[in-house]
Amino acid sequence: MDAPSTLVRIYNACRHRVLSASIIDIAIGLATVWVLCVAIHTTGKKSRKTKLRGPKSPSLLFGVGRELFESSDMGAMFEAWSKEYGVAYEIPMLCGQRRTVLCDPKAVAHLLAKDTWSYVIIPGLKAIIAKRFGRDHVPIPDYCISRQRRSIASSFNSTALRKLSTVIYKSVERARTAWEASIDANGGGSVVLDVQKWHVVYNTLETVHLILLSLDTFGIAGFTYDFGSLDGKPNAMISVLDAIGAALPRSFISIAVSLLAFLFPILMDVPTKQNKIFEELHDRMSEICDTLINNATKDTDDQVSTIGLLLKAEDDDSSQHITREEMRTLVLASYETTATAMTWALIELARHPDIQTKLRQELLSLGGEPSYDQLINDLPYLDAILQETLRVHPPVPELVRQADEDDVIPLSEPVRTKSGEVVDSIAVERGTVITIPVSCLNQAEAIWGPDARVFRPERWLEADGITKKAQELKGHRHLLTFGDGPRICLGKLFAIVEIKTVLWVVIKNFVLEMRDGPNTKVEITRGLTLRPRIAGEDGIKVPLKVRQYKG
Repeated sequence: MDAPSTLVRIYNACRHRVLSASIIDIAIGLATVWVLCVAIHTTGKKSRKTKLRGPKSPSLLFGVGRELFESSDMGAMFEAWSKEYGVAYEIPMLCGQRRTVLCDPKAVAHLLAKDTWSYVIIPGLKAIIAKRFGRDHVPIPDYCISRQRRSIASSFNSTALRKLSTVIYKSVERARTAWEASIDANGGGSVVLDVQKWHVVYNTLETVHLILLSLDTFGIAGFTYDFGSLDGKPNAMISVLDAIGAALPRSFISIAVSLLAFLFPILMDVPTKQNKIFEELHDRMSEICDTLINNATKDTDDQVSTIGLLLKAEDDDSSQHITREEMRTLVLASYETTATAMTWALIELARHPDIQTKLRQELLSLGGEPSYDQLINDLPYLDAILQETLRVHPPVPELVRQADEDDVIPLSEPVRTKSGEVVDSIAVERGTVITIPVSCLNQAEAIWGPDARVFRPERWLEADGITKKAQELKGHRHLLTFGDGPRICLGKLFAIVEIKTVLWVVIKNFVLEMRDGPNTKVEITRGLTLRPRIAGEDGIKVPLKVRQYKG
């Protein structure tokens, strides 16, 4: 019997045992195996890794993992530890694992510059991505990820977006029409809309979703296909995404399964509520991707989408080829994060009517449909609001990598190790897991100044608004929201143009207010991204009061 067949039989046997065992038995068994493996590894090898200080573990099973998972402000937790232990420290994680945290711009720049070869996505996360969105139980190797990026890059550069900006604008205009119809149906005054769904609260008009707007825009721009979501056509995938956001695991068992799956991906087969929802998402994603791909490969000579050209590539080894499996991740990444950022931008403008008024004045100074160059270069206050939204509300709060080789990471300021030694660099060994806390680095007072946690777009327009320390961050516009280095988000320009277009249309035509006043509490719910919701609301609702702007 060959080795692959043997491995398949072993996997299927393990899977059967997982499905037939209780969740508690699984968690305890896997935790025991992990602890034994760690013990054997650490006793059999002398470590050259710098031993850093850090918080004590509140739990033998979770470390601080559960606290971070349940926290409404993960960045504040990382920042507090940084103040106590320095810009590089260790935190205890699942089953005795220790993770190095970098809150230092110089160290982060060093790591991200070597991303994909010296530092890679942790195996557990790759397995989860493969299971949830792509290749069943086969982890995606890093060389495949690099090929995906080469394939997709040409679809999201400035040349492509110049051609697509009109398409994006027309999609947003359809959403404006839906809002106006909602207001007219309620007597022409103000109406309360759930902007997370663009859903009318006080009557039974059709639902219009910010994510549906992103989906329609992505479908038309990338595949010359209109989902018709803004025209009221139902979309099963959006319902599943909402369910994920509303089904945050709260019980001990569900949290344990969600966290331990990063160490033991086989736990994704345990039939928890959240795992079942992810399975449904996988099925709906497959249906949508088949629709997109089938349409794009039928492009006519006068209607060719950039991704359609990639899908027509017949050579599987070509750098211009993209597969159906890769498309699932691309579709989610292209609109879920963008829609979340859109929602946060509307919330902040509703919270700050003075900022909203100032933005409206700038937008009204330019009439008609905005060009790509106007959106990028000619609207400084709109740009400042977008940058501040991305700074304060990054949809992805942390990046996690694993060292694939021994390395020495430089620091911009010294830290004290466990032994009391003061060092200006730290040694990491192959296998070291490292966290880059994006939400902390985007808002830390030590980097951005005493008003770091204040939503203040003016900082992007003032000569000294961006501190020297913040300028050391090498990401897009000194932010790590899009990552940096070889894995920087390829869709950042698409997201920027889409969000700016939404704000252009919405703020020129409507006035937004918090339904319950400017001090309304906004909570965080964990779905595929960190989505906002108004405190006390069911699910992920963000009801805002909306009225037409009449000059």
